[in-house]
Amino acid sequence: MMTTTISWQDFEKIAIHVGTIIEVNDFPEARKPAFQLKIDFGTEIGIKKSSAQITLRYSKESLLGKQIIAVVNFEPKQIGTFMSECLVLGLVGNSNDVVLLSPDFQVENGLKTA
Repeated sequence: MMTTTISWQDFEKIAIHVGTIIEVNDFPEARKPAFQLKIDFGTEIGIKKSSAQITLRYSKESLLGKQIIAVVNFEPKQIGTFMSECLVLGLVGNSNDVVLLSPDFQVENGLKTA
């Protein structure tokens, strides 16, 4: 797979932070199976919503309280009837199953990746 080279300045524009999933709802209107998430990124960033196609590996119950890594400075994106405000990051397998990126240890919500 060919990747595009970006400058360090381009990378520095991406705000990648840790947050805790505080609410998970089914998203039956989505074209591909997905959950609607509410994620707490701490006092500075606040709570953001995201649609995530993570139903192959995760149940709603297993996601509640889970810390994840997300891009928080994309423009909001309309996904059906839902407005997604951040992009939850994960690793995509051959079967399009997603494994979420998350810290090994509980950390403060809102911390930026380095």
